[in-house]
Amino acid sequence: MSLVTRLFIATMLLAVPLLAGAQSEALQLEAVTGATEQPSFSLSIQILVMMTLLTLLPAAILSTSAFMRIIIVLSILRQALGTAQTPPNQVLLGVALFLTFFVMTPVIDNVWAGAVQPYMEGTVDAKAAFDAGIQPLREFMLNQTRDSDVQLFAGIAGYENFQSAGDVPTSIVIPSFMVSELKTAFQIGFLIFIPFLVIDLVVSSVLMSMGMMMLSPMLISLPFKIMLFVLVDGWAMLLGSLAASFYT
Repeated sequence: MSLVTRLFIATMLLAVPLLAGAQSEALQLEAVTGATEQPSFSLSIQILVMMTLLTLLPAAILSTSAFMRIIIVLSILRQALGTAQTPPNQVLLGVALFLTFFVMTPVIDNVWAGAVQPYMEGTVDAKAAFDAGIQPLREFMLNQTRDSDVQLFAGIAGYENFQSAGDVPTSIVIPSFMVSELKTAFQIGFLIFIPFLVIDLVVSSVLMSMGMMMLSPMLISLPFKIMLFVLVDGWAMLLGSLAASFYT
């Protein structure tokens, strides 16, 4: 499967939770048909629903994929280095986006093989393809979600204990996954911040002992932090660890 095909399937995959929420409402919109009794969508209504879903696509990417954890960790890394806008936001977003595609590749392949390809071949209808396509994404989110977070939102929604993971509604899976990703991202960010904080403390102590209180410690510590990060091959270590954290 080519890269363009993977990107297309990834885009449609990340919009699946939004389609799930809009499906019940969209089915109520019917066009007037002349001789047939079966309701059908008019072209204008289909375009309206599709454009509405596309406007919500960034929210789906943020809330149902690995993107959230990756971009938060990269932002904390830049803050710890003290490099202001270096790397720029466009670079961080590009790295986070393509690393997200790398992490989500098994999910995309499962959706392609189990839902998209059978639907394109005409062996299953749209509803069956939708039900089959959402399952790999749900499994991915549940594997990264803490049980305590699922119980929190289940209690708020008034659900009792679930017999299995398949019984958890998607409306509970998504917010539980988001909260778990935020917790994990900040835990990783805390560990990243510690060595750079130590360098700042050492530089500040040295400058104070030398009486250079007017000299900014950040100006002196920045080259040392960059040198440390480069010497330990920080980018490869960080991105590799981030990708591996989704497979453990």
